[in-house]
Amino acid sequence: MALETARNFDAHLVIANDPDADRCAAAIKDPTTGWRMLRGDELGAVFAESMARTIDSGIFANSIVSSSIVKKIAEHYNLQFKETLTGFKWLAKIENLTFGYEEALGYCVDSATVNDKDGVSAAIALAQIATDLAAQGKTLLDLLDEVWARHGFHATEQISIRLSDLSKVGVILGSLRSNPPQEIAGRSVTSIDDLAKPTDGLPPTDGIRIWLDGGVRIIIRPSGTEAKMKCYIEAIERDSKTAQVVLDQLRPPLKELLS
Repeated sequence: MALETARNFDAHLVIANDPDADRCAAAIKDPTTGWRMLRGDELGAVFAESMARTIDSGIFANSIVSSSIVKKIAEHYNLQFKETLTGFKWLAKIENLTFGYEEALGYCVDSATVNDKDGVSAAIALAQIATDLAAQGKTLLDLLDEVWARHGFHATEQISIRLSDLSKVGVILGSLRSNPPQEIAGRSVTSIDDLAKPTDGLPPTDGIRIWLDGGVRIIIRPSGTEAKMKCYIEAIERDSKTAQVVLDQLRPPLKELLS
């Protein structure tokens, strides 16, 4: 209904909160596809890039299942970056957090006021970002294009498989640990991280991180709230069309791995 209203009134931006207003979503008018909702990682990049341009120091952070783009933005502007496990209970523990997010539309843009994901402050911040860009004759999409031009197009997607029996979680992850794939969709597996035995300083969590040839990252983990297995994909390519081809190739074999 929001997108229909936007089309009818030729709006510039659609912003929506969920019922308890701790998440924020946005939709834009994309010249190639028409009105579409931004992915959580895209909105994370918008916030990170906009904030990084206005500060001299700060700490950016995101969860491990989120895009790697915010880390690259932070490094580009010589800002600190931290990665946490999934959930704002981890992000909120970071002292003096400037900006934190995870791909499921959770954003902390003002930790001094709300030290958690908050859709209201995120909506206000996004409206201001869009207004400032409009004054320069630009849109949120223009800002994203500048980020992609600098770091490559970061395509992300989540695949969820509902489980009828929670015991299947152990079976699926156990199989991946004991008999890891050598290739997926024709891409060689270059390394596998067992997140239950971390080597990067993070606490242990149930999940597998797989790296494929070409820098594709895949994380497989059980949902923390539902009877689901989740798979998070990130592919970094020179443009969106090439990245979409990669995602299309990966989707079928990854669904098989989760079944």
